Amino acid sequence: MSTAVLARSREPFPVVVPGITISAAAPDLWRVTRSNGAVIGHIERRGHDDSARFQARRMLQGGMRSIDLGEFWSPRAAAELFR
Repeated sequence: MSTAVLARSREPFPVVVPGITISAAAPDLWRVTRSNGAVIGHIERRGHDDSARFQARRMLQGGMRSIDLGEFWSPRAAAELFR
C-alpha cells in the first residue's frame, strides 16, 4: 500500500521591497538577491499567523556562511535590512 505525501508549497514573499529581489527558495524560506543576481541573504518565516517571526540572515563573502541579523515581527522589517 502506498501513501501519498503532500509537499508544502513555496509561496511568494508577502511584500515587495524596491531595490532587491526576493524569491521562494523553500517553504517558509526566501532568497534575497541584488539586481545583478548575487545572493545577499535569506529570510525565514518561523511560526504562523499572529505568532510569525521573520529571521534575516546575510550571506558572508564567498557564500558559504551566513550571519544572523535578527528576528522581526514583519516581513518588511526583515527585508529592509538588505536595501
